[in-house]
Parts: sequence; structure tokens; C-alpha cells
Amino acid sequence: MEKNSNTPEGLYAIAEDFEKGERFEEAIRRFTEIKNKFPYSNLAIKSELAIADVYYKQESYAEAQVAYQIFKDLHPSYAQADYVQFRLGMSYFQQLPDAIDRDLSQANDAILSFSDLIKKYPSSQYVAEAKVKKTATIRMLAEKEEYIADFYFKREIFDSALSRYEALYSNYSGLGFDKKALSRMVISAKKSNDAAKATKYFKILAKDFPGTPEFRAAEKGTIE
Repeated sequence: MEKNSNTPEGLYAIAEDFEKGERFEEAIRRFTEIKNKFPYSNLAIKSELAIADVYYKQESYAEAQVAYQIFKDLHPSYAQADYVQFRLGMSYFQQLPDAIDRDLSQANDAILSFSDLIKKYPSSQYVAEAKVKKTATIRMLAEKEEYIADFYFKREIFDSALSRYEALYSNYSGLGFDKKALSRMVISAKKSNDAAKATKYFKILAKDFPGTPEFRAAEKGTIE
């Protein structure tokens, strides 16, 4: 049956067909046409969200991020606001690089978006995945902090290494970096002639991770 492009319903069905056929640019054009031609139709709002979804589907994550954010700002009470919030976070997440030595500027936005979802919509079906993705994003930031700290440590720039390991320990505790960070904080403090910090961090290391290779390394002041 031929779909009538002169009605919002017909045009929406045409747009959906283009989306299903992965003719994404044409789908976006038709969804946009609904917004412009039938702004008071309930399908106009659905089309706004559909445009964001099509961008996401074709892996144009920067465009999807903008579209979801605009939709969120314009329709804060939308029935599927949790879905919009989740997809906003995922749009940021999907823009993160594979390598930790690359730009991670989108990471904090992803974390904030996932945190907003978890806080505002605790019963949402998307919360479980949001928590996983949030933790993965935080771990990426921790790994980058570790990477920079190791860079300074290996080059024996111990004052810079110390501040970076301190940041790793204080900001990303409990993610598996604590032993190494504390051990190298002790060594870096010793090498920087900061006896007070060396003593302070060695006591924490001795209390929390006694007998470990990291403890022995700190005790000797060497790398293991």
C-alpha cells in the first residue's frame, strides 16, 4: 500500500522504511520534514528522537550526542527520558578512543550522563548497563593517569611521578591500582627527599598490602 507523504503518519512510515533499509540520510531528511511540515503533530516529537537514533545507528556519535542533548533540553518530561539520558551517555562513550594515550575529553561527559541516569531514574532498565559503562570510563581515566605517572617514574622525574600517583590513588581508589600507586608514591617521595610523605604512604601500604611485591619494592626503594 502506498504511503501518503502529505500526512505525518504516512511520512513517518516512509522515514521508518528508509531507516530499516539503512538509507540513513534519506530517513533523517524525512523525519526532519515531519518536524517542519507538521510541528504540532505528536509525530513531530517522535521524529526529533528518531533523528538522534538514526545518527546513533549509523555511528555518527557526535551528531547523535548533539541531537539527544537538544531533545533532552526541549522535552525534559518525555516519557522515555531515561532512554534519552542513556543514549546521550552512550553517544559520549562511543566517541572515546581505544588507546588511553589519546584524547579522553569526552570521558567526564560520559560519566556525568551515566551518573544522571543512575540518580534520576534508579528503576530504569538502562541503569545496569549505565553502571558498567560508567565504571569502564572511570577505569580509562585511571589507566591514563597511571600511564602518565609511569612515564615520569621511568624517566626518574620523581616529583611529577609522585603527584600523578597521588592523583591515581586518591581519585581512582578501589579499581586495582592502589598497591602500585602507594608503592611508587613511597619510592618517588624518597627520591624527592620528601621523608614525611614517604613515611605516611609506607604506613598505609604496610597496613593494606603487607608482604606484597609492591610492599617489598617500597621497602627497598626499588622497582619490582
